[in-house]
Amino acid sequence: MSQNHPNKVSSREWSGFIAMAFGMFMAILDIQIVSSSLSEIQAGISASADEISWVQTSYLIAEVIMIPLSGYLSRIFSTRVIFCLSCLGFTLMSLLCSFAWNIESMIFFRALQGFVGGAMIPTVFAAGFIMFPPRLRPTVGVIVGLVATLAPTLGPTLGGYLTQIFSWQWLFLINIVPGIIVTALVWLLVNIDKPNFSLLKRFDILGALSMATFLGSLEYILEEGPREGWFDDTMILFFTGVMILAGLSFFWRVLTYQEPIVDLKAFTDRNFSIGCFYSFTIGIGLYGTVYLIPLFLARIRGYNSLQIGELMMVAGLFQFVAAPIGGQLLKRIDMRYILAFGIVLFFLSIHLSSALTNQASFDEYFWPQALRGIAIIFCFLPINNLALGTLPPERLKNASGLYNLMRNLGGAIGLALINTILIRRLDLHKARILDNLKTGKIQLENFLYGLETKFADLNIQDGNRAALKNLSNLVEREAGVQAFNDCYIIMGWLFGASFLLIFLLRKPDQTFQDKVGH
Repeated sequence: MSQNHPNKVSSREWSGFIAMAFGMFMAILDIQIVSSSLSEIQAGISASADEISWVQTSYLIAEVIMIPLSGYLSRIFSTRVIFCLSCLGFTLMSLLCSFAWNIESMIFFRALQGFVGGAMIPTVFAAGFIMFPPRLRPTVGVIVGLVATLAPTLGPTLGGYLTQIFSWQWLFLINIVPGIIVTALVWLLVNIDKPNFSLLKRFDILGALSMATFLGSLEYILEEGPREGWFDDTMILFFTGVMILAGLSFFWRVLTYQEPIVDLKAFTDRNFSIGCFYSFTIGIGLYGTVYLIPLFLARIRGYNSLQIGELMMVAGLFQFVAAPIGGQLLKRIDMRYILAFGIVLFFLSIHLSSALTNQASFDEYFWPQALRGIAIIFCFLPINNLALGTLPPERLKNASGLYNLMRNLGGAIGLALINTILIRRLDLHKARILDNLKTGKIQLENFLYGLETKFADLNIQDGNRAALKNLSNLVEREAGVQAFNDCYIIMGWLFGASFLLIFLLRKPDQTFQDKVGH
């Protein structure tokens, strides 16, 4: 944006920013787009059940490493250059992922895809505040908010459709044409800052390596911990030690190096610190629900990918409706009140979800999903502006990386907790149900006898074994329902507890009015 006319934004600049936002959409979408098609990818590249999860894990680890690095890199090369390199690299790696011939090549290409693509996400957040005057930031916030919250919601649904209609390769091929177009548009339309190549001479290689090792080890522990029994596994113990040593090295470098790879001074701003906590909390709520709901519908209700997609779209549709309303409210109401309303709505949606049973119909799922869609927007929009809106421009790029990192870490830690709770509570509820069956032995015998008679009428051989198998499935299902409900309850209360921090947020001195005229 021209420095001589800080309150004017041309259609060229709007077009460039929307192209950047679409690039960010692709990068966030690709976190979840493979989740509903892992079994097809597994068959296509002859991977084992233990190996296939790394198609998602490798992307997440690499992306988490790049996100905080992006601020420093954009200062060296400029926003335009780092975004275009990121988008072009992401597009190339998408093409290579579609040609993966075994699990090793897939993991390698996915890691590179996540690493190079990760720079697009915080770059868009920072650009939104640099390119546009205060009066337009609610509109910019609506665009960024919809992209950041819709992409995880749509990922599994879109992935399932593409795999069913075409093949799993199209999960990656779908990025090629849009990636080329976005790169070209951003290169031609966006030019908001200049490179500072002198920073290359002071680039802290040890700090970057320490940060990459620290974050990579943390992400590995969070991804593999629930499956491997946490510290019962030697690899988890090993990477925990690596994480601690790398973390100590990273923070020592950040606090002592003249030009640290990540500047933590932004955390001295109270609103930014609390905003990062809320970004972390939103990450738990956003990624946690997008993971839990399809899993519940598939395991407990037996829904196929199409039915799951239709239900997940309810939240997406309400996000579309709520986003422009939220943008207008930001101009008229204290943002802290909007955030409080969003937290209450999210808590209510989780509370309603925790009361669903194995017989719940689409109508009963509708309102929890609708409320969740509105709540995510009403949380996301105000906290973006409260956390980043009052920082000076020279801190925005670095701060945006930290802010987005916290959301991703919230999602990773939230998923690790959810998986751990599911495993442990499932075992607990199964044990409790089996204990109750023992105390009601006569009723159990009558129930099994009824099943055996039913199977005999259907000419099923070995009715006793079929009846026991049926009973085992019922126990597993009911224990699963209770375990999922426990996850919803715990997530809801964790989210609800964050309400208290709203009282510590400062009301921003800066409003959405331009400094030069209106």
